[in-house]
Amino acid sequence: MEAAKLKEEWIKDMQSEALILEAHHSTHIEGTQLTLSQAQRILAGKSVKGIRKDDRQELLNYKETMDFVSEYLGKKSEIREDLIKQIHKILVKDVRGGTLEPGRYRKVQNYVVNSLTGEIIYIPPPPEEVPKLMKEFVEWLNEKKKISPVLMAGISQYQFVDIHPFLDGNGRTARVLCTLILYQNEYDFKRLFSLSEYYDKNRRRYYDAVQSVRENNIDMTEWLEYFTEGLKAQMLEVKGKGEIAIKKDILLNKALKSGLHERQLKGIKFLIKNGQMKPAEYLKINPDITPRTAQRDIKELLEKGFIIREGATSRLIYILKI
Repeated sequence: MEAAKLKEEWIKDMQSEALILEAHHSTHIEGTQLTLSQAQRILAGKSVKGIRKDDRQELLNYKETMDFVSEYLGKKSEIREDLIKQIHKILVKDVRGGTLEPGRYRKVQNYVVNSLTGEIIYIPPPPEEVPKLMKEFVEWLNEKKKISPVLMAGISQYQFVDIHPFLDGNGRTARVLCTLILYQNEYDFKRLFSLSEYYDKNRRRYYDAVQSVRENNIDMTEWLEYFTEGLKAQMLEVKGKGEIAIKKDILLNKALKSGLHERQLKGIKFLIKNGQMKPAEYLKINPDITPRTAQRDIKELLEKGFIIREGATSRLIYILKI
């Protein structure tokens, strides 16, 4: 029973991890200065000192937006302009003193700036063209097509960034919209992936892939190759994490049936959650035992092949043998 529950727990844990990665990396691409550790603490509801207020708010907004689009999993409802405006409204809520006009198309000319170099890399269409371009874009989104939903998601992400309909937050909106399209077409993969993580790890290539479309007479080949390569990389990563989770479930199930003491089961569960364990941590999760009993427990876990030892003396740790 506990092993069966763990499978669902692992899915939830992996979903939570993917959401943190997506929120952190998507906002990081746009210039937030939070570390992944800070992002994890903020999204866990913990206080983090010494950070910019807008960085914190943008991160929380992105999580709220991803929760919002998760409601559309598998739903074939049309994507309307009002929905896109709502996504943008959530993303930039309470950021920069509310000057970004949440959910409203821009009335002035804006520019696309490389956040790494500060250089202007693209001048979007003039503001008076935005309503017409967005109307055509949404009509295209809702047409019946014979192309793969994956390609459709990639094309839509580029097209939206090209129009750049809002004062700011267009990159984030485009990535959320792309995710929404994948979700609607059953490419959600249990919400365990983060495309933004892939983009953020090599931002130069991300910018170059987007810019290649403009430099090659709107030929999207290079961008779509990059986009599908990123999705594939994320799916392989999800598969690898899933395989490890399954192995951990099998190991826990084996442990539950092997007659181990409850103390030792606590140790294995700690390892499943945290990846490694120091000798002192075994005593911490079992505060009522002596160091001698802890040594005996751990020795048995080593002999039965549940864990392995790495390092020595003060650097000694235990990890699961999977």
